[in-house]
Amino acid sequence: MKNLRIVIVDDSPFSISILKDILLDNEFDVVGEAGSLDETIAVVTETKPDLVTMDMTLPGTDGLECTRAIHEIDENIKVIIVSSMMDEEIIQKAKRAKVAGYVQKPVDADELVTAIKRVTAGNELFNELKDTYFTVFKEAISDAINRFVKASTAFGEDIKDNEIEASRGISVVMGIIGKYSGSVILDTSYETAESLAERILKRKVKNREEVLAALGEFTNIIAGNACSILNRKNKILGLRVAPPTIFHGSSINICKTISESTAAVANIEFGEIYLNVGFKRGDDSWI
Repeated sequence: MKNLRIVIVDDSPFSISILKDILLDNEFDVVGEAGSLDETIAVVTETKPDLVTMDMTLPGTDGLECTRAIHEIDENIKVIIVSSMMDEEIIQKAKRAKVAGYVQKPVDADELVTAIKRVTAGNELFNELKDTYFTVFKEAISDAINRFVKASTAFGEDIKDNEIEASRGISVVMGIIGKYSGSVILDTSYETAESLAERILKRKVKNREEVLAALGEFTNIIAGNACSILNRKNKILGLRVAPPTIFHGSSINICKTISESTAAVANIEFGEIYLNVGFKRGDDSWI
């Protein structure tokens, strides 16, 4: 990572100076500078960088046209937009131009370095995640159950090649986005979910909808806490959870949504909770 070769594209000498100082302070190798499309093509062709930081506003062109020109030279060169402009329309255009990341000016040094490390991270980062994520999610379930209902949790053996699992009655599915995308599935019986909800609420539940809502929020807390722990271990991951989707019924099956997933059954005093978590290789979100 320290030997990463970077070209800075910006028409402002002041901005170039700021970016160069940040990059050199973090031991990156700044191999060139450019302020126009022609200069960009020339410098990138000559220096063959690993990554280019790209301003959006340039004389006679823009950052997206320069990005496309760079990828015509070498499609493997990563481009991170560094611009004062940042809105949804620009972000969508940047994604279509295969921009790898986006940092808004004024540049925060830590944000820029994290963005660079995120877009250039290789298999080592995914393997690090793969080695730790399921233990973290199991600990998050155990911690949530202990905090909410003061009960202990015992897990069965981890299951690696699970394909289809018969639902116990209620399944909560949540997507995870970040450097890698993933999913978490939590499944249990209505009776177990009802007992869990009543222990959390310290009263009888009003109806089935309240049970479903309680299990959805319980899963959200587990997934959110687990992702926060993983992010603290390595902030390059940038993991975030999507809102839960809840399925329930008497004859539904659980199909894992990620090929590289792991499952286990948590046994608590009022029933079983099935947990399935997985991540896949490949970038999903870069903002």
